[in-house]
Amino acid sequence: MTELVVLVVVVLLVLIIASKSVMVVPQAQSAVIERLGKFRSVANPGLNFLLPFFDKSRAKIDLRERAVSFPPQPVITQDNLTVSIDTVVYFQVTDAKSAVYEIENYIVAVEQLTTTTLRNVVGSMSLEETLTSRDSINTQLRGVLDSETGRWGIRVARVELKAIDPPPSIQDSMEKQMRADREKRAMILNAEGERESAIKTAEGNKQAAILAAEGNKQAAILNAEADRQSSILRSQGERASKYLEAQGQAKAIEKVFAAVKRAKPTPELLAYQYLQTLPEMAQGDANKVWMVPSDFGKSLEGFARMLGAPGEDGVFRYEPPEEEVSGPPAEEEEEAVQSWFDTSTPPEVAEAVRAAEAVARKEVPSAARLGNNLPNTPPE
Repeated sequence: MTELVVLVVVVLLVLIIASKSVMVVPQAQSAVIERLGKFRSVANPGLNFLLPFFDKSRAKIDLRERAVSFPPQPVITQDNLTVSIDTVVYFQVTDAKSAVYEIENYIVAVEQLTTTTLRNVVGSMSLEETLTSRDSINTQLRGVLDSETGRWGIRVARVELKAIDPPPSIQDSMEKQMRADREKRAMILNAEGERESAIKTAEGNKQAAILAAEGNKQAAILNAEADRQSSILRSQGERASKYLEAQGQAKAIEKVFAAVKRAKPTPELLAYQYLQTLPEMAQGDANKVWMVPSDFGKSLEGFARMLGAPGEDGVFRYEPPEEEVSGPPAEEEEEAVQSWFDTSTPPEVAEAVRAAEAVARKEVPSAARLGNNLPNTPPE
């Protein structure tokens, strides 16, 4: 029984010594090892062996980069305005020994150093510069913190200002000022737009008036040319119509006389034809009474004796003369009046019509192109 107790005690002692001799450090951490209260070494991540009962771990340090947000700090600007600034500091422990032995609490130290440095930097700026110089403030804070925390084994990566809150009265004044500036810019833009619109409208009216005047001019020219050509063509048509009418009447008379010559009429036939035309002569509204002369037969007989010759039966008949005086050949006369019936358009008229059509089809400048042609007026 005594031997069993001794064996158990020895096993427990071995286990305790083994546990005190071995230490496992996680990744991205390091441990400060002390021997009898004095710094011995820094344990790296992994398995580390210690001297039992003589070596112990003072502290485990996280080597990852940390982001620490500090509460808002009241800071007075150069123009004696108090603003509340909220900061975030990104730092990393690079030397575990210095972080443990050089400073008691490096997080509190970084916070206090950030506050004092921030008040020093912002105290030399006005409120407007503070609100518009975030990058400059961040750079100055990082430079001061990195140089001061280097001896603590800390590297400051960056410093960011999360918020800069001026007093409520200042915020109200700034909002009113911004609102006034926006209204001012809006009024300026509206006035500029109205001016541009008026200029473009006037230019458009000018171009429209010019185009209308040009159109009226071309229309007047075309109307005058059309009236002239219409008068000429109408006169030519009337002349050709009268000529054709006269030519038709001449041909009809020739045909009638030729028929008369071929028929060799007697005085009785002439009297009969004359009597047939009497009703037509009496059809007028003004003709109320029509008298046939009594010596009408004797007149026809004398006319027949003068123009005719007695036949075998003793009756006088019309005999055409052996030789007839003829006028100019019909071919020559038709060639002389050939131009009267020419309906082709003269070249100068066709050219005038083409020019007018080209002007009518000309594209009217659009509003965008009229705007591009406006003169550059200096802003008021």
